[in-house]
Amino acid sequence: MRYFFLLFGVLVLIVIGVAGRRGDLFRHRPLQIFPDMKIQLKLRPQTPNGFFASGLSSQLPPPGTIVQSPPLRVGEQQVYPFEDLPVNTGLPANMGRKPGATNFVELNPFPVTGRLLARGQQRYTIYCAPCHGAIGDGNGITKKIGAMAIVANLHDKRIVELADGELFNTVSNGKNNMQGYAPQIVVEDRWAIIAYLRALQLSRLGSVEDLAPETRAKLK
Repeated sequence: MRYFFLLFGVLVLIVIGVAGRRGDLFRHRPLQIFPDMKIQLKLRPQTPNGFFASGLSSQLPPPGTIVQSPPLRVGEQQVYPFEDLPVNTGLPANMGRKPGATNFVELNPFPVTGRLLARGQQRYTIYCAPCHGAIGDGNGITKKIGAMAIVANLHDKRIVELADGELFNTVSNGKNNMQGYAPQIVVEDRWAIIAYLRALQLSRLGSVEDLAPETRAKLK
């Protein structure tokens, strides 16, 4: 048995000596068992390519082309992500890119439906709950393991009284230690998170008087 381990150890040393440091201490390319994981069939920019009439792999877009994302439907209106409108900024039109603007829109521009709340709950669980906790009290896993000492309690009076547009702006651009999530979360999902957050706040801070009369009559 010991000869097996001795032979195995010698074999390992030989493999490391031959292939382990290639590309590091030598100018030769390293030996690759699965080369297709690194060397892939693709068109490299500005390299010759006979498929196109220009003979190059890089092609210009058709004249007049403008890169843009699909429009977002808000009611009967179609809104593009580059437009300076409240649904994209949380601010009144033409104020979204002005420094110091604080006149945030008061209410969510999307109708608060069951579908929107369900989507907001899903996105909140993914992006917000790790820090703010499942119920929004600021006791998420990052605080419990000591990764973040201070996390905002979303049920604080100050946050409850913020306009929906200001909450949207915070989710989009971040605040203090919180990063902005605009690159990760699309516009409609950010508003869905705000709608779900309002539902969380209402579940803790709401009263019987907030219920419709027919719902209130069913309470025991």
